[in-house]
Amino acid sequence: MKSFFDRLEERARQIDSLLCVGLDPHPADLTAYTPAAMRSFCQRMIEATHDLALAYKPNAAFFEAMGARGWDALLEVIAAVPEDIPVVLDFKRGDISSTADAYARSAFDVLSAHAVTINPYLGYDSLAPFVQDPAHGAFLLCKTSNPGSIDLQDLLLAGPDQPARLYEKVATLAQQWNTHNNLGLVVGATHPAALKRVRDAAPDLWFLTPGVGAQGGDLVAALQAGLRRDGMGMLIPVSRGLSRDESPRQAAQKLVESIREGQRQFLAAPPAGPATTPLVPAALAEGLLRAGCVRFGEFTLKSGIQSPIYLDLRQLVSFPEILAEVGAAYIPLLKKLQFDRLAALPYAALPIATSISLKSGWPMLYPRKESKAYGTRAEIEGNFRAGERAVVIDDLATTGGSKFEAIDKLTQAGLVVEDVVVLIDRQSGAAGALAAAGYRLHAVLTLTSLLDYWENTERIPREQIARVHSFLENQ
Repeated sequence: MKSFFDRLEERARQIDSLLCVGLDPHPADLTAYTPAAMRSFCQRMIEATHDLALAYKPNAAFFEAMGARGWDALLEVIAAVPEDIPVVLDFKRGDISSTADAYARSAFDVLSAHAVTINPYLGYDSLAPFVQDPAHGAFLLCKTSNPGSIDLQDLLLAGPDQPARLYEKVATLAQQWNTHNNLGLVVGATHPAALKRVRDAAPDLWFLTPGVGAQGGDLVAALQAGLRRDGMGMLIPVSRGLSRDESPRQAAQKLVESIREGQRQFLAAPPAGPATTPLVPAALAEGLLRAGCVRFGEFTLKSGIQSPIYLDLRQLVSFPEILAEVGAAYIPLLKKLQFDRLAALPYAALPIATSISLKSGWPMLYPRKESKAYGTRAEIEGNFRAGERAVVIDDLATTGGSKFEAIDKLTQAGLVVEDVVVLIDRQSGAAGALAAAGYRLHAVLTLTSLLDYWENTERIPREQIARVHSFLENQ
């Protein structure tokens, strides 16, 4: 028996299309708010696009809102889809296993859908009924296209063996759970950087990628970020972008051609490796503002330079929840490095490194600013052995000058230092200065990526953002 994705891929290659036509009978698009009008609306879309559509995706919510008569209309709409075209029922269910089993029977046995969208929040047993038959498929919500997806899906995970973000964990699990080639992921086209990260975590899976069209997702960027190495692996759903066009068929033809061109461009020069686009965690960016760690105005820096922005991460000690977010943000970078101990630089990095240590279990030490004038007269606090590797933890990187004094103390004590990890790189020359001395700088965030986030979310006035960009360019 062919699996769901065997069947989907066979049709994709046969008609050379990744287009999924969404069947969303919005009340505003109907001649009358009746089940008959909903049915006619969807049937017209099917008739106009059946030779171009890789799949159809009816949105169950619009039909359910009409009660039993709407449910009957949904049955008739699915029955109107030609037999060789897969139907993905968009109903985003998720519940305990016995309830999930009833939902699966409803979708597959009663409505005759071929695949569904489901919520992974309850874990594997809640999705098992949907994927136990290889002929039936499921798309697991991973990184959805709506702006509010950042509230939960972008949460940072603690622990050295965990992926960076919650949605990456979902992708990793889905890759493991896809034992019958019938489990895919929902990943929005509105988040191309996240889409690339999910593709890195799940290189084999099919993605249902909403957001192109009315939601503003960039088709070319999405294809470049989400296609598999073979140029397949994405199902692009579009509903309003087709149904509200004067000619849905012509709009569908144009979209299919655009997808084909995007595939050709991708196959001509596929991405060489993992995602490198910085992705700013919303909770972290918002938390830094809330804690007063980032301020805009006129400030005199230690160097005497006048700056329109001031960063002070020492404020984090008064905001334990934000401090915990900051500590967790370092862990994905640290997991890629080889070291035995965290070496925190006084003073701002001491609470940060403590947070990292508590979350990860990595032991910590720190070089003193002043030598201890009594007792052990220690230069470095904490247990360690000569020859061990220490990774330097600091809050910011500006020119790199403050790092060298601490590194000297660590190396004089017999520790090996190769890497420095900071939360924010101010992009003022630290990376180059450290590299010239044989050290690698790693930053969770760059100042420009934070500025871009605050500008895009309108958290900071554009004129203030522009002043900081000008300052950085003229340093």
